[in-house]
Amino acid sequence: MTKSELLQIIANGENSGVEFKRDGLRPEQLAKEIVALANFKGGRILIGVEDDGTISGIVRDKVEHWVMDTVFARYVHPMIIPFYEEVKIDESRRVAVITIDQGTTKPYVVRQSDQQTIYVRFGSTSRYASREKQARLFASGGMLIPEKFPVSGTGFQDLSLVRLTDYLLRIAGDEMLPVSEKMWEKRLCNLDFMIECDARPPVCTIAGLVLFGNAPSRHLPHAVVRWMAFEGDDKDYQALDDREIDGPLVAHRKETTKESSVLVENGLIENLLVAMRPFVSQEPKGVDESMRRERNWFYPIPVIREAIVNAIAHRDWTRYEDIEIVQYVDRLEIQSPGTLPNSLTIEKMLAGQRALRNQKITEILSYYDYVDKRGMGVRKTIVPLMLKHNNTKPKFILTDDYLKVVLYRNLQQLIENQ
Repeated sequence: MTKSELLQIIANGENSGVEFKRDGLRPEQLAKEIVALANFKGGRILIGVEDDGTISGIVRDKVEHWVMDTVFARYVHPMIIPFYEEVKIDESRRVAVITIDQGTTKPYVVRQSDQQTIYVRFGSTSRYASREKQARLFASGGMLIPEKFPVSGTGFQDLSLVRLTDYLLRIAGDEMLPVSEKMWEKRLCNLDFMIECDARPPVCTIAGLVLFGNAPSRHLPHAVVRWMAFEGDDKDYQALDDREIDGPLVAHRKETTKESSVLVENGLIENLLVAMRPFVSQEPKGVDESMRRERNWFYPIPVIREAIVNAIAHRDWTRYEDIEIVQYVDRLEIQSPGTLPNSLTIEKMLAGQRALRNQKITEILSYYDYVDKRGMGVRKTIVPLMLKHNNTKPKFILTDDYLKVVLYRNLQQLIENQ
């Protein structure tokens, strides 16, 4: 948003879709305005603007962190993904602009002191929802499907056209491509990669953005994978490698024949494996009988790939944490936000049971052969290949906040870590 656009909004005053707030308000006060707008048709909240339109500016440090990690993460439910930006007015004043699309999982509530309160928009004010209004909100809400949540501030331009073209022609079986942006948006809405929000242009869903987005973390910060490597057996002060891997999950492939295709550009998973390679494998000093240097992998490549894909495919998008992958001297840990879905336990998972959290994301990844279509990757790949590789069994740690898979470099290290 430009300065002139912001000044025009302020000049028009508060209305059903615009709310002014002075910086310094309490988190529950901001949460009230957020859920009221989401329960209506979406809108904007301007922090640093007085009720009369006077621009006082934001005063607290790290406003974005406070908005995202305190207000949205702790007080607003279900999850809403806003678009946050700051507009500079002059050398001493900035205004924070929070853009919220109309929610698709109504009613949204403010959670505080073990209570959940529903607010709705009446003109330029936010009020408690009447019983009748709550009934309408519940009726329009449908089921909670986070991967289909709209990501505010996104649009068709945020998606990779070459990857979508390959998907439609090679995977979905379309005979011809859309010929205009509106036709593209309509097709992608039908695929749940985008979603219509009232009269506004469609925005990307979480699924569409993480699968095909050019830079998903620009609008969805926790779409990155955090990769780290350490010399010791814990997180030392100095990491050998520490980076955030971003990008679309789906690689760009080009069809060569009806039965095959070639890789043109890596996706997130391939880029992550490239970053990990120097730390999870070792090239020997000498050569083998065929005069080649055969790289020694600490863990089987299919196991690493399967564990990473599972962490990505089944993560809980209602949590703002990143997927975290860490290599220590004796083990590799892959941690995915969220517990197992639908009463699934580790024992059931190891037995071969399957419960999908992100059905659309998993479905698309299976089309590109990232995911075991039978859902037996843990039972048929991770466990037996680790046993064959070094006689160790992976360790699975489940909490209310995450699922962690631990792969060990050798049997002695497994015994020492038990």
